[in-house]
Amino acid sequence: MKKLSVFLAVMLAMALLSSACLAEAADPLGKYDEMITVHFVRDTDDTLDANYFSQHPDKTMTDNLWCDLYRDVLNINVEYDWIVKSGDEYDQKLNTAIAVGDIPEFVNVSTLQLKQLVEADAIMPLEEIYEKYASPFAKEIMESTGPSPFNAATIDGHLYGLPNVDSPLMIADLLWVRTDWLEKLGLPIPTTMDEVLATAEAFANADFDGNGVKDTLGIAIAKDLWGQLFSLRGFFNAFDAYPGIWVEDENGNLVYGSTLPGAKDALRTLNEMYKKGLIDPEFGVKDGGKVAEATTAGKCGLFYGAQWNSIYPLQSCVNLDKDAQWRAVSIVSATDKPLKAQTNVGTLSWTVVRKDVAHPEAVMKMFNLFIEKNWGPDNENGIYYAPLDSESIWKLSPVVPTNPHKNDGAFLDLEQYRKDGDESKVQGEALSILKKLQAFESGSEDGFALWGWERIYGAEGAYGVLIDYDAKGMTQDNLFVGAPTETMTSKMSTLTDLQDEVFTKIILGEEDVDAFDKFVSDFNTLGGADITREVNEWYATVK
Repeated sequence: MKKLSVFLAVMLAMALLSSACLAEAADPLGKYDEMITVHFVRDTDDTLDANYFSQHPDKTMTDNLWCDLYRDVLNINVEYDWIVKSGDEYDQKLNTAIAVGDIPEFVNVSTLQLKQLVEADAIMPLEEIYEKYASPFAKEIMESTGPSPFNAATIDGHLYGLPNVDSPLMIADLLWVRTDWLEKLGLPIPTTMDEVLATAEAFANADFDGNGVKDTLGIAIAKDLWGQLFSLRGFFNAFDAYPGIWVEDENGNLVYGSTLPGAKDALRTLNEMYKKGLIDPEFGVKDGGKVAEATTAGKCGLFYGAQWNSIYPLQSCVNLDKDAQWRAVSIVSATDKPLKAQTNVGTLSWTVVRKDVAHPEAVMKMFNLFIEKNWGPDNENGIYYAPLDSESIWKLSPVVPTNPHKNDGAFLDLEQYRKDGDESKVQGEALSILKKLQAFESGSEDGFALWGWERIYGAEGAYGVLIDYDAKGMTQDNLFVGAPTETMTSKMSTLTDLQDEVFTKIILGEEDVDAFDKFVSDFNTLGGADITREVNEWYATVK
């Protein structure tokens, strides 16, 4: 926190030089005298459709309790220039908008997109707005993981994006496994890579539905190899490879984790699994939603993913088959090296503001309200975040900064409650979750719809595994947390596409596993070597 204070002090000092003086602090939740309209763009996903709009068909993305709150408390009316599905469609739409200079007033972007917008002189510095308008509690929450989320959006001494701060630990992969299938086959929960592979083969060859057709996947994978649903990150981590992040080599220099030798071993193993029929041959063209349909239909019992996957898509699976049981367990190692589950900064997006916006401070006020309403002293978390009757309410807000320690804190509070039974000590989000767990444990039909929450926060919950990772030093952080380098801005997207194309072809057997070596060579030749040099120049300044 001392480093963060120094960092912010430097930013503000530079702001003072450019603006002569810093305005006095303003009311963080000050209501505008007249209604103002702010324009965003956004993505949306299946969880909102499944968990909110299906129960509230009269509501829309601009007519709901969050938009009502911004209007009532701040006199801010939210409008969207466009809304598309999460994933490739959103990225393509936003990248096109950036390329032609047609960006909205406020938009959530990656660090790479932020750098492109800075170079186009399209967005404004926000350090003065942050200092003047951020509430003390919002600052406490947004700065609680240290300076990395701010460093990543700081260019030439100016903060260009407000971080939608999240927990680095939440990025780590877990292994989700159908335990009812394990019991039917007399198999243990896998604790080694050999057992993972044996489980995948047993699941693929079993006929759980009795239809006489070999139509079960050994392991589910989606075309987005590194997402938080049907991911391959945890699989690669088993081989001491860390796709998409920067880690230290034996000499203490940063190296791109996708190019490590272990990645080739992971690809070789995946190709062997594919040859055995354990992987969907069409995974390269199926997004997470399509793979979720197969999982829901009982065609898969093993995949790598995030702690929230029990809510989506696994809740739908158990809704259709009440005998289905899933559990999140630790990823496993395939080497003799210490097991590390990769994490990242945690913050995946930053909210930027177009230069000509009349009320740039409006977005900071919205951040304040979102944080105060969900985790402040007088929070209404059970209404505005994830109420009993309708999950994913928080996604209705165009800004979604998170309390990075909310989940592990809630899990630990619930663990203490399981020990002493004192409900009076359970407050805030932990209390909201406890009510969900109690509803599930009641055995009612409505309670069963909360099975996914029990799989996260129950005694065997996914978050317990993540906390265990942290306690045992089983995480591998991304060690590059600065703003994108010059070459990264112009070439990293192309290199990432090349990586995913080659990796997918190797898994499918369309390329020999030795194509990995050519990928590493091409990566360096096409800009990776320059990026690595720039990253290490940055690293030398922060070691």
